[in-house]
Amino acid sequence: MSGAVKMIGIRRHRLATDGEGVTTLACFWGCPLRCRYCLNPYCLDESFKGEMLTPQTLYERVRIDDLYFRAAGGGVTFGGGEPLLQIPFLREFRALCGKDWRLYAETSLNVPFSAVEAAADIFDGFIVDVKDTNPDIYRRYTGRDNAQMLKNLAWLLDAVGASNVLVRLPLIPNFNTEDDRSKSRTLLSDMGATRFDEFDYVIR
Repeated sequence: MSGAVKMIGIRRHRLATDGEGVTTLACFWGCPLRCRYCLNPYCLDESFKGEMLTPQTLYERVRIDDLYFRAAGGGVTFGGGEPLLQIPFLREFRALCGKDWRLYAETSLNVPFSAVEAAADIFDGFIVDVKDTNPDIYRRYTGRDNAQMLKNLAWLLDAVGASNVLVRLPLIPNFNTEDDRSKSRTLLSDMGATRFDEFDYVIR
């Protein structure tokens, strides 16, 4: 059995925000990005203790909602942080729950291609937070280059089908504009993306 990994939280009974049906959101600690308006800053905090869970202990924790998952066509959505940094854990969790639950990944896709290739066999759907396709905007906002993310996304759209990939395109105050977002959507549509979630970050 795979070892325990640090998780920053588990949230039950989510509807229409993290995949189809009723879902439980399970968030991993750790992320390759350093987004200026990070929604889960605990995933970057070295001092945050979190909770150490194995695939088996997480499965035991979330299967209390098995009936909801089956009835509503839902399951577990893995976020973070970056869930695709935890492929061995995810592969074992999928073996435990089988195909009765739908598994989703909320991911930046800014990970090695090997992780994306493995994830394609694990997850039923992907929610990809693209941020912005402009490399300068992306780098200023995340601290990283977006070339690997775009390559991974192009491959994923082809491998699992555009209907199984939801692309998130936020309007980020002080970083991009409506025109930037429109350009991103055009580029991603040309790549084959068909499902988009456009929203505005609210900075308090």
